[in-house]
Amino acid sequence: MTLPVLARRDVLALGLGAGASLALPRAARAALGGNVLVLIELNGGNDGLNTVVPHADRAYRRARPKLALGRDEVLPLDERRGLNKALAPLMPLWSGGELALVEGVGYAPPNRSHFRSIEIVETADAETFRDRGWIAGALAETGAAGLDADGVVLGGPPGPLAGPQARTIVMHDPDRFLRVAERLSDGAHASGPAALRHVLAVRQQIHDAAGAIGERLAATPAPAVDFPPGVIGRQLAVAARLIAAGLPVAALKLRQSGYDTHARQRGTHDRLLGQLAQGLAAFRAALVASGTWRRTLVMTYAEFGRRVAENGSGGTDHGTAAPHFVLGGRVRGGLYGAPPSLDDLDGGDLRHTTDVRRMYATAVEGWWELPAAPATLGNGRPLDLLRV
Repeated sequence: MTLPVLARRDVLALGLGAGASLALPRAARAALGGNVLVLIELNGGNDGLNTVVPHADRAYRRARPKLALGRDEVLPLDERRGLNKALAPLMPLWSGGELALVEGVGYAPPNRSHFRSIEIVETADAETFRDRGWIAGALAETGAAGLDADGVVLGGPPGPLAGPQARTIVMHDPDRFLRVAERLSDGAHASGPAALRHVLAVRQQIHDAAGAIGERLAATPAPAVDFPPGVIGRQLAVAARLIAAGLPVAALKLRQSGYDTHARQRGTHDRLLGQLAQGLAAFRAALVASGTWRRTLVMTYAEFGRRVAENGSGGTDHGTAAPHFVLGGRVRGGLYGAPPSLDDLDGGDLRHTTDVRRMYATAVEGWWELPAAPATLGNGRPLDLLRV
C-alpha cells in the first residue's frame, strides 16, 4: 500500500521532533512512580492581587480604588486574605486540604516582556537563552531521558516540554492525532521534507504507539462528569481521559489564554477564574472517579503577574510576582511562601518571595522522586507541600 504524503500540519499534529520516539515503555513509567504533572499556563499574566486578595491591606485599596475587592467580595482564607469569589468551586478542595496557594512566585531580575518572560519561566533561566524547557532539561539531566514520551501538549506551544531531544506529543485534538497516526501505519517509503521522512522512518513505532493509545482510550470512556464549556474545560476533559487511560507520560501541558487584562479587567478576570475553577473541580471529580487523583499533581504558571496599581483603563499592566495554584490528592493544602509586601515595592511592582524554580523542584524531586537537577533548576529547593 502506498503511503499518502501528509500535509505539514499533519506532521506537526503528531508533534515529533528530531530523535523522537513514541513507544511507551512501562519501565520508564515506573521510574516516575506513575505520577503525572499537569501544568496549566495562565497565558497573558494573571493578576495575583485580585486572585488571592489582601483585602485588609490599606495599600491594596489605595493602589486600586476601582479594582480592589472588599471583604464581602472574597472567600476568606484567613483574617487578611481571601480568594476571588469566582474561585468558589475550589473551596471544597481548600477545605479538604487538597489545594495549596504558593505566594509571591517570580524570578530575578524580572522582565515585563510577554515573549522573554515566558521564555524565562518555561526554561527556568533568566540569564541565558536556553533551547529547551525545564521539564525536558530536568528529565534529561536526572537520567530520566529514557522516557519515550516526555509529555503531551493539549494547549499552546510545548514550552516546558520543548527541546532538541524532547519527546513530546502535540495532541490538541486526540481523535485527529489517531487518524494521522493511522495514515502512517503502512507503506515503506515516500518523498517529502526531512521532518516527514523522519516520521516515516519511525512509522512502526508510531503505529504501535497509536495502537496502544487507541486501545487505552477505547477502553476508557469519557468522564461521566460535566466539564464547563470553553477551551480550558475541553482541555481538562481530555487530560482526565488520558490520565484515566494510563497514558505513560511525565506531564500534560494545558493553556488558558486571556489574562493580559490591560482594560476592563474586572469582568474578564472573574470570568477566566470562574472557568478555571469550574474546570478544575470537574477534573478532580473525574480523576477521583477513575482512581487516579492521588497520582496527579496540578500546577499553574504564567509569565508574570500584574502591576500593583490599576491603570486608567480599568485594568492592570505587566508586573512581576503572583500566587499560583497547586492541587492534587497528595497535596498538603494551605498557604506557602510569604505574601509580597505592598509597602516595599520595586518601581511599583511586587518583589518576588518564592523563586519559580522551587515550584519546579517540587515536581522533579518531590513528585517524580528524581534526583536534583542543578544545571536546569539551579538551587531551587522543593516546597514541602506533598504528602507521602
